[in-house]
Amino acid sequence: MDSERALSALAALAHPTRLDAFRLLVRHEPHGLSTGQLVEASGLSQSTFSTHLAVLAKAGLVLSEKRGRQQIQRADIGGLRALMLFLAKDCCQGRAELCEPLLAELACC
Repeated sequence: MDSERALSALAALAHPTRLDAFRLLVRHEPHGLSTGQLVEASGLSQSTFSTHLAVLAKAGLVLSEKRGRQQIQRADIGGLRALMLFLAKDCCQGRAELCEPLLAELACC
């Protein structure tokens, strides 16, 4: 990931609605949620929420797939991984022991 893509992802997450939606999608991996479920959770209109969803998708954080008659939205875990690696790549100047607490927090599964 380069700086421009990282800035796009960070800017997408810098809005409360988009951050909440993304975190909700991460919690529902790997199955995702329908667009309708996300709209309902947000309390926004379909058109307003769709704008937020488009920003997240353009930033490489959300994937959409058609399942029957529904559009299912999923967190793009690859995009999240790339952003996290970009942010922490030079962590602790190569001293792994300083990064261990961060890695332990991220090792949730």
